[in-house]
Amino acid sequence: MAQSPPEIAQAICDAGCKKTKLPVGRMFVLAILAGAYIGFGAQLSTAVKVGLADVVGTGMANLVGGAVFPVGLMLVVIGGAELFTGNNLISLACCHGKAAWSGLLKNWVVVYAGNFVGSVLLAGIVFLGFYAFRDPGALGNLALATANAKVSLDFTEAIFRGILCNWLVCLAVWLAASSKDTVGKIFAIFFPIMAFVAMGFEHSIANMYFIPVGIFLNDYSGLAGAANLNWAGFLGNNLLPVTIGNIIGGVVFVAVLYWYAYLKGKSD
Repeated sequence: MAQSPPEIAQAICDAGCKKTKLPVGRMFVLAILAGAYIGFGAQLSTAVKVGLADVVGTGMANLVGGAVFPVGLMLVVIGGAELFTGNNLISLACCHGKAAWSGLLKNWVVVYAGNFVGSVLLAGIVFLGFYAFRDPGALGNLALATANAKVSLDFTEAIFRGILCNWLVCLAVWLAASSKDTVGKIFAIFFPIMAFVAMGFEHSIANMYFIPVGIFLNDYSGLAGAANLNWAGFLGNNLLPVTIGNIIGGVVFVAVLYWYAYLKGKSD
């Protein structure tokens, strides 16, 4: 039986309190795992789209890519890991006075760093397994084009795509909290995540995988690249604005509004 929205709000509040109190070492390891898990979803999304747009059109190809990407968040939520974008919901516990803002900041810094390590680590492993010692082919060209498109976004455009993305990601986490069984969590996660990927929104942690793979390809495989497809372009043109947008989307449009609707003025 699914929990009601007020019960979800209380569950998210309780979970947020616990997340701020995790030991730093454990928090960092769980964050590395989450970065890798999101990277698995990103690579799967790339793999299934190879050549697909030429057959069914760009829209359907994006839908198929979006339909497989949710495996990443399923691994995070059901398997247990610490994901920066989902942890934007800790702000609900802070608004309710049950968690310290300093604890939220510690969690965000440690988890963001761990997500980066896990994502780039997986990007390096995939690069060595699929691209470094052979002609990257269609898969490599698609990975390169995806990364190039992301670092070519306008700064403001990237912020707003980031807002839209984490609005849906945090809703996926919110809906997953309504269910106590694995199947319910899978369905709760699938649709919002499929939607944000199919619509082309920007997820900071996924981009920690997508763009480094493109940088590795651009640097070592001799494929035609772009001026911004480097570490400076990645951090300044994409990761910074998308992270800002993700925080706004998760904190303002989910955590704060749901806290106000269901918990403000109420005791546990």
